[in-house]
This record gives sequence, C-alpha cells and structure tokens, in this order.
Amino acid sequence: MIKSLKSLLSISIGLALLLSSCTKQEEKSDFIVNELAIARLDSTLQAYVNSGNVAGISALIFEKDQEVYFNAFGYANKEKNIPMQRNTIVQIYSMTKPITGTSLMTLYEEGKFQLDDPLEKYAPEFANMKVYQGVDENGKMILVDTERPVTIRDITRHTGGFPNRDNIPGLSEVMKEKDARSYENTLTVMAEKIGSTPLWFQPGTQWEYGQSVDVQAFLVERISGIPYEEYVYEHVLGPLQMSDTRYVVREEDLDRFSAAYQRTGEGELTQMPDSVAHAFNLKKWPLTPGGFGLTSTLDDYMTFARMLVNEGSLKGTTILKPETVKLMATNHLPDSVTERSWLPSKGRVGFGIDFAVRTDPPASAEEMNGVVGEFFWDGAASTLFWVDPVNELTAVLFVQLFPYDGIRLHKNFRDAVYGKYVPTPN
Repeated sequence: MIKSLKSLLSISIGLALLLSSCTKQEEKSDFIVNELAIARLDSTLQAYVNSGNVAGISALIFEKDQEVYFNAFGYANKEKNIPMQRNTIVQIYSMTKPITGTSLMTLYEEGKFQLDDPLEKYAPEFANMKVYQGVDENGKMILVDTERPVTIRDITRHTGGFPNRDNIPGLSEVMKEKDARSYENTLTVMAEKIGSTPLWFQPGTQWEYGQSVDVQAFLVERISGIPYEEYVYEHVLGPLQMSDTRYVVREEDLDRFSAAYQRTGEGELTQMPDSVAHAFNLKKWPLTPGGFGLTSTLDDYMTFARMLVNEGSLKGTTILKPETVKLMATNHLPDSVTERSWLPSKGRVGFGIDFAVRTDPPASAEEMNGVVGEFFWDGAASTLFWVDPVNELTAVLFVQLFPYDGIRLHKNFRDAVYGKYVPTPN
C-alpha cells in the first residue's frame, strides 16, 4: 500500500513537472525575444564590431519581468584591450533626460505645480521674455512680446521656444556669448542666462530640441529647495539602487569607464582622448544638468526602464504613480505643432514628458520599427532605450560612438528584436 502511494506520488510529481515545463515552453514561444530573435541580435551586434564600425557594444532586454537577452561584443577600450562587459560604465548623454523628467514629476505628484502653470510663476528669470523675428538691415535682432508665457508643459515637450542652433542670425551669437551650459555655471546662473536670451519662436508653436530639460533640473531645485543632484539621488536613483548612475565616475571605477570613439569612415574608428570625451565626468563641476551628464551601466538603466514598464514601481519601491507614468508616456504635441525638426526620423511619434511616444506603426520596412504605445529616448553617443508596455518589454543598448548613429544601428537593433516590419495588407 505504501509503495503504491509512493508510486502514485512520484507519477503525480512527474506529471506536474512535465506540465510545468510544457507551460513554460509555451509561454516562452509567445515571447518577442525568442530563439530566433536572440540569434538575430547576436549576429547584428557582432557584425557592427566585425566591420570595424563599432569598438564595443552591449544590450540587455527584459520581457514580462524576465531577462531574455544579454550580450556584449568588442571592447570598451580597444587600445587597452578592455572588453565591453555588463558592468561597463558609459556616458548616457540625453538618456539623462527621462531621469530628470521623473524627478520633476515626483513634485507634480505632491501638487507642487501644474503642467500648464507659467514657468515664471516659480522662476521669475523667465518672465517678460521676447521672441526673435529676424534681424534688421543693420543685423540687429527684431524682437516681439510672447503671445503667452512659457509653461512647464512646454519645457517637458520641447515647445518652449529656447534656441538650440548655431546658424540663427543674431540669436546664435547671443547664445554663444552667454554660454548657458558652461560647466562652470550653477543651474541658477544657467537659468538666468537662458531666461535673458530671446526665444526663437512663440511658445507652443514648434518642437525644437534644446535646453528645456536643463531648465527642468533647475525647476526641481527651485521648487524643492534641494540641490538637483541631491534630489535626483534621494527620489529616483537611491530608492532604485542605481549606484552606478551619477555625474562623476569614482576613481576606483575608471577602469570600467568606456572610451568614446569617433567614426571617420567605413570601418574607421578613432578613440577620442579621455581628457576631452570624459571631461564632464572626471571631476565635480558647478553645473548639474538635467539634459545630459549622467553615466550609467546596463543594469542600472534597465532598473529605471523596468520601473517605468511596471507603472512606476519595482521590487516594492514606488517612484511614481501609474497615472503619472501614463501621463509621461502620452503624446502632448497637438496636431498644430507641424514643425518638429528631426523628431519624425524617430518614426511615427509624438512627444510626452521627456519621451518620444509612438503613435502609429511604421508605414514601411524602411521606417524605424516599434510598437504603438512604446516610449523611448536615446543619447548623443548612440545609446538607446525603450519601454514597450504592450509586450511588457524593455530594451537598453549601449555603445560610445560619434557622430550619433550614422550606421543605422538603432534601426537594425529594433529589427533584430521585433523582426523586420511587414505592413498589413489593405
């Protein structure tokens, strides 16, 4: 009798394990990042290194709260024979922006401001701004009053009117002279300089990438009364245990700080001197910008992305409410904003609060691939991340390559993840 019970128990356990295994296999086959995708990813990333167009590259992908892909190829520092690794530290440049936006929105949740509040309500540095209308026959700028004040919503979606080009007659010269983004400026000095520079266009009428997120960092500091670097650590980086995400790389971590490379031609790379490429991150400066400047690792930035795909919480730590994340990941650009600079090159997207937001599927296989509802951003050194809530997928791609993605890296990486886009027949 006892033997029979033991046999039945063994059979039951075996069947349970078999069913569990089958269920897991069925679940895995439904994943976007399956065995075929993994093979595509490996071959795509390896090919960039083999061709000599990238020194080192790495990627990390989570799907349905599981790690489904990691690999690293090539070198973080080719000259020193240091391989690209999971804990390699890179400069994330504009991928700093979503972290700043998250910091700002923690204050929004506390009722400290509304998105359509005038910026000047909290920062008189931005009161009575003028708008550029060109130059007269003597080269003097023609200025008019703003039709409405710059709002906080404007600085979260890049419609504030702040100039960001070096070819605007008269205005670009003023920008260069003021040098608002000098590392020697505090955020307050930076804000004074931006606020005293004429706007390029009327607030809310165009999309123009620029200094808006640096102004967000200043606003966080002004509203909270806490230095921005302290605030972002206390409210975002610290709670998420993102200990490798910071402005200054510690001396003991310099051996895993990736070199930066300039692509000068097909298969031709030149390492940029650390004294130039890493100038901002090797010492503490007065400026703590919101739009650039942080360094990070794959796992740190993935932690941030997973918090977002989980609607503001991760592993029992809540940074934002689900409705706040949804607000950030919603397109805030009205159809009336038709001038959008290079934003359309990212795909059929609008812009939320410090993220591009995909509003429509690609119309052809040549367009940037992605899923409607995803939100994402990238960095000057060709880094990229996105959050795909539909498939519960987050992806982070790290490389240190200038100029910005001239080799269709982002396009090919996305195609490797999802498979090449096939338009639906009409």
